[in-house]
Amino acid sequence: MSAGVGRRRRYCAQACRQRAYEHRHALERGQLPPDAWVLSGAERDDLADRLFAVRCAAEDVATAVAEGADAEELQALSDRVVEAARTAERLR
Repeated sequence: MSAGVGRRRRYCAQACRQRAYEHRHALERGQLPPDAWVLSGAERDDLADRLFAVRCAAEDVATAVAEGADAEELQALSDRVVEAARTAERLR
């Protein structure tokens, strides 16, 4: 199929389509508030792992500050915090 022909995809993957279906039907049954998100167990675990990486990176910065690390080391550690946060905020 050539580019631009046909309908645009609404969902990026079958898993996203399934989560949307589950969300719509849970809303219809009154089981979820309208702003709730539905995640699979694997998606939840992945998000928890990414948030844990952010916390560990932040703790590394706090430890380095307490130990009197130099500016170069603190810069490297803060770069790791920013990268971990960027990774954590992406929903897959």
